[in-house]
Amino acid sequence: MQRLFVLPAWLIALSFAAISFPSLTSAQGKSDFVELFDGKSLEGWSTVGDSNWRVEDGAIVADKMASKDAGYLVSKGSYKDFVVRVEFMPSHDANSGIYFRCLDPKKITDRTCYEANIFDERPDPSYGTGAITRYVEVNPMPKAGEKWNTFEITVKGRDITVVLNGQKTAELRNGMFDEGPIVLQHGAGAIKFRKVAVKPL
Repeated sequence: MQRLFVLPAWLIALSFAAISFPSLTSAQGKSDFVELFDGKSLEGWSTVGDSNWRVEDGAIVADKMASKDAGYLVSKGSYKDFVVRVEFMPSHDANSGIYFRCLDPKKITDRTCYEANIFDERPDPSYGTGAITRYVEVNPMPKAGEKWNTFEITVKGRDITVVLNGQKTAELRNGMFDEGPIVLQHGAGAIKFRKVAVKPL
């Protein structure tokens, strides 16, 4: 009789273990992302240019420039292989983007960084919202204006994938730039960012 009860006890223990491990893994997966924006301040970021970056209602906001040059928020950390998730809301006329692997944190351009573009009204829509500027066109171009959107950009070795609101918009294999900061751009219109999180790979 004792043997009959031992087997069910083992099965019950294994069942609890099977239930517990996935939830633990899931929790660990979420904690792998490091928040670069605390929702309260611009601590951890450096500014380049003259945009009026500020924090309002838990979001990073910029809507004016003191000159014709674009403004940038540059992460103080440098990243090589990573996944970055960014939630953003642009105005319809916004010119913005997420730059990464920038060679020089004080000179941000699409010739010295990769850029996942945010630009619904770009004159040449081939490299508009969802494209990797200068490298990968997007067709048809999605519209991001006046709503919250999510970019998920995966960068590993020479492979780069851009996903906008769950849909892959660009894929690139290129070894031009290998490491650098993550940069938020304000070039025209208004842009808000309420979440910026990175997971090193």
